[in-house]
Amino acid sequence: MSRVLHEITPLTNKDCFYIVERYKSEFLYPLHSHEDYELNFIEGGRGVLRVVGDSIEEIGNYELTLVAGKGLEHAWEQGNCTQQDVREITIQFPAHLIPDDLLYRNQFASISKMLERASMGLNFSLPAIMKVYSLLDNLASMTDHFEQFLSFLRILYDLSLDTQSRTLASTSFAHSDADRDSRRINKVKDYIAVHYAEDIGLESIADMVGMAPSAFSRFFKQHTGRKLVDYLIDIRLGNAARLLVDTTTSISEICYACGFNNLSNFNRSFKARRGYTPRDFRALFTKSRVFV
Repeated sequence: MSRVLHEITPLTNKDCFYIVERYKSEFLYPLHSHEDYELNFIEGGRGVLRVVGDSIEEIGNYELTLVAGKGLEHAWEQGNCTQQDVREITIQFPAHLIPDDLLYRNQFASISKMLERASMGLNFSLPAIMKVYSLLDNLASMTDHFEQFLSFLRILYDLSLDTQSRTLASTSFAHSDADRDSRRINKVKDYIAVHYAEDIGLESIADMVGMAPSAFSRFFKQHTGRKLVDYLIDIRLGNAARLLVDTTTSISEICYACGFNNLSNFNRSFKARRGYTPRDFRALFTKSRVFV
């Protein structure tokens, strides 16, 4: 099985964060992962290809994404970008930057939730980017390290209030931890994580947690923001994406192994949610991987 390049970041035990600002015309760093968090800002890079887990998207002129550690693969690749002077600011910081006894206090609640969501990669909206732009613009050149740290905390806080931010990788691909849903929801998620390839119906799942199907349907959507069938498809597609990346198993075998009952439906669902057919996704992702 192939593995993604594992990066050892420059952070030491004495660092709050590491920041580097550069101007570039090429994006050559391969698909990689690391244990620390990373906030990556790109200006003027329209056409660059962002890869986070099983999410592959072209970015616009402004890009800001937060990636947690825990082995989440990510890279920014050349794609269709032809600009010669692309600005990139990368900030890496440890998971324990804000101690737990502070992180879980009310004043840090939004930051805590944001860091939690970053385990799947978190992309910020243009209004949020503009809100923190002036702080990002000056952060690397600040000489007072205490004030620099306060500015960084301000950036994190402002971004945590972005109601339009969106996660990128699927849950199964990102290996994200269980969230803080109710025990019933977690029981359902745990069951689906094991039995996703089987025939799973609303009635059987509702019965498992002692609820009527209609009541459970509302309950599940209220807690997850998605219908059960959409969540199930996402889990199946996430596992399919992992097999496409990590194995040479045929696409038709992957289709049925992940719970889809016909190849056409699998191809259509995959392209609708990933933007690429399974075949194109495998080819794009294979180009990004480094075998070690």
